[in-house]
Amino acid sequence: MSLLKLVGVLLDYPQDALWEHGEELLAAAEAPRLSKARRAQLVAFVRELLETDPLEAQERWLLLFDRGRSMSLLLFEHIHGESRDRGQAMVDLISAYRKNGFELSARELPDYLPLLLEYLNQRPAEEARDWLKHVSHIVGLLAARAGERGSPYALLLELLVELADGKVDLAPLRKRASEEPRDDTIEEMDRLWEEEAVRFGADAPSEDCAPPTRRPATAQRQVQP
Repeated sequence: MSLLKLVGVLLDYPQDALWEHGEELLAAAEAPRLSKARRAQLVAFVRELLETDPLEAQERWLLLFDRGRSMSLLLFEHIHGESRDRGQAMVDLISAYRKNGFELSARELPDYLPLLLEYLNQRPAEEARDWLKHVSHIVGLLAARAGERGSPYALLLELLVELADGKVDLAPLRKRASEEPRDDTIEEMDRLWEEEAVRFGADAPSEDCAPPTRRPATAQRQVQP
């Protein structure tokens, strides 16, 4: 399993199949392209995850990535929000996937970061790096926010920035994250749902880019080598 695929698998919602591939995940975490320190951190992350009860790991993932929008792994949510431009961006991305023989199921959203990493794992290294550079401003902010919340997932997001740029300097983004209001509290989530519930007609978000959940069901096929 390549490093890029490993990071995608670990960022995805931790379904039960992940624990069935523990040895493979640990072996992949010993990636020679990483520094000794980063390898140790990644191995520690994988070990801790595998030692965690699946239900607890799933709840931790949901609390970080599926509450509020600031930590969403849907990349276009950070660019287009719920605007109609997001729909066209989705179409363009799907076309890029299909052009290179990468097909999605009906339930998969193309801008879901673990899915993008699965696609990039199949592309030439330089192309994959270009894609990562293109989204590194989003991934870097996600890393800073995850770090601000004390989440171990910050490591995976930092690794993606390093794979794109060869280094990571998140100091400005960490400062921004520390000053942002949290959007994952019950009160804030209720307020956002109330606002969206009264948007009708031309002001309503397009149905094809406003799924009921921000967690596409991709984990099962991603864990496979």
